[in-house]
Amino acid sequence: MLAERLAAIDERIADAARAVGRDPSELTRIVVTKFHPAALVEELYALGVRDVGENRQQEFSRKVGEVGPLAGLRWHFIGQAQTNKARAIRGAASVVHSLDRARLADALHAAAEPGEAPLDVLLQVNLTDDPGRGGVAPDELESLATHAAGLASLRVRGVMAVAPLDEPPAPAFERLARLAGVVRGVVPDADWISAGMTADFAEAIAAGATHLRIGSAITGPRPERG
Repeated sequence: MLAERLAAIDERIADAARAVGRDPSELTRIVVTKFHPAALVEELYALGVRDVGENRQQEFSRKVGEVGPLAGLRWHFIGQAQTNKARAIRGAASVVHSLDRARLADALHAAAEPGEAPLDVLLQVNLTDDPGRGGVAPDELESLATHAAGLASLRVRGVMAVAPLDEPPAPAFERLARLAGVVRGVVPDADWISAGMTADFAEAIAAGATHLRIGSAITGPRPERG
């Protein structure tokens, strides 16, 4: 069943890409394994999955340790990050999608080990008017990009956002695509856009998303506890 669900989602992603004239190979599908055991990550890896995502630091760190090193496997941290967890997140993550403030950038930078390769980060943007939602306000994005780009141990790769609940996803993702241009004005090669989940990845692809975060449509229903 896991293989069938994975294949079905990949076919839908490819169809959505081709429908707007994009090459499906441009897209990175991240399987979000929240609450699922490490064994599921290993099953996914055997099926060819190389990008997995988690959004709770303790579960993330534990699962990375349980799975151990697998060639080419990239771990994406996609949840809200606390500055006091920066060292643990940095120690486990290949990519952090949720950099949304200068203090977090500083904490991730301070957590770097000597000689460690730069950590790929995405700047999370709040596409709503609710300041309680995760992400930097759009009018503060350029400042955050400049700050993060000045930290040698971080590599700004682009932007991330979650579609608002109170509006259609397409116009929200179009705003995100424009905001991605703001970041590229600071870091010209920061061309990643992490957007789109099971219900709205077609709209995200149409707006230029490069990274899609797909969970239970692939993994099946989440266990109640991780």
